[in-house]
Amino acid sequence: MLKPFSFSTRFPNFPIIAANLVENYNDIIPLSFGFPAPETLPTKLLSEATDQAMQTQGTSALSYMGGTGPKKVVQWIKDRSKLRSIDVSEKEIIVTNGSMQAIDLATRTLTDPGDQVWIEGPSFFGAIRVFNLAEVGLRSFPIDEHGLRVDLVEQALIEAKANQNPLPKMIYVMPNYHNPGGVNLSLERRKKLAELAYEYNFYVLEDDAYVELNFKQHFLPSIHSFGPERVIYLSTFSKLIAPGIRMGWAIANEEVINKMRILKVDGSTSVFVQEVVHNALEQIDLPKHIDLLISLYRSRKDAMVAAINEYFGDDVTFIEPNGGFFLWLTFNEDVNTSAFLQKAFELGVSYLDGYHFFLQEEGFNHIRLCFTYCDEEQIKKGIKLLATAYYEYTKNQPVLEGEVK
Repeated sequence: MLKPFSFSTRFPNFPIIAANLVENYNDIIPLSFGFPAPETLPTKLLSEATDQAMQTQGTSALSYMGGTGPKKVVQWIKDRSKLRSIDVSEKEIIVTNGSMQAIDLATRTLTDPGDQVWIEGPSFFGAIRVFNLAEVGLRSFPIDEHGLRVDLVEQALIEAKANQNPLPKMIYVMPNYHNPGGVNLSLERRKKLAELAYEYNFYVLEDDAYVELNFKQHFLPSIHSFGPERVIYLSTFSKLIAPGIRMGWAIANEEVINKMRILKVDGSTSVFVQEVVHNALEQIDLPKHIDLLISLYRSRKDAMVAAINEYFGDDVTFIEPNGGFFLWLTFNEDVNTSAFLQKAFELGVSYLDGYHFFLQEEGFNHIRLCFTYCDEEQIKKGIKLLATAYYEYTKNQPVLEGEVK
């Protein structure tokens, strides 16, 4: 007889992200997907780069240690990072299985269960899951059009120190084209956050996944550039080449990187894939490829903004992003975007309801939309269907006493 088994207690009660679990997307416009446009994925380039890896590196590329690719990928990361005002040695770089592994390694390196990690609210739900699995204490701080409210972080640090309460071991920030907010952290706030990291002895985990997708091509220095001894900088090839290669990286001082290597129990990130990526980076006209991405994504963002203005008018607000993947819609506070999620599915469009991006029971009046995956025609149709679901929801909502509809 099969007896009940006691599984690990480290599994939090994660919410199901329903918009990403639709079984059949053939008849759905997936504005919930945080995916690049399929037509931008360099299939021919990667096919040729794979053939080259086999022909030139052969058995080396398929061994545990790999061929020349891993070293050259690290060199590329080092050189590219100078554009973010980051100047480091190869020993201060670790290549990871996507940036999610880098978040996990950084969290387990810096914290023990019960330690404090402070985040933005809203914040990337994948990072929140990593932090919950690490069993840390979480506290969030709001964002505005200039990113994280660092002034509120400073106030909380002052109060925590004065009251002898625990200070954070780490603050997680997405400085460029925030997921889901789409905003950028201002230069002044970047500098201030780095100063606070030294003063209160915590690390900043700087997740810079979308930095290359800058529509205006005006880049601010990284937070790392203002505090290299107290910042771990993360980025990824997912938005630049393809998410399926599952390759990201972390940059930090050598002590931190060495500890992250110890915790990286899978050994090296696929040395064969690194060989392929190296070959692809040597062959691709990267400025031209980035220009293609920016042109396409800017056009799709403009289409989404135009459709929202046409079909929602003044019933929603948003900050128009100048890069990245996402647009963050805000409805009136009495709106529950989870309540018309199923209706939107039935009509043929998906989105992510806002509460997934917060720690507490909040954010229900928000929606995250992705403008990169679908084409302009699909985007316009999807926003129209979303508006149909929303207005049917409001029509069926009871009118509160004293409320004018």
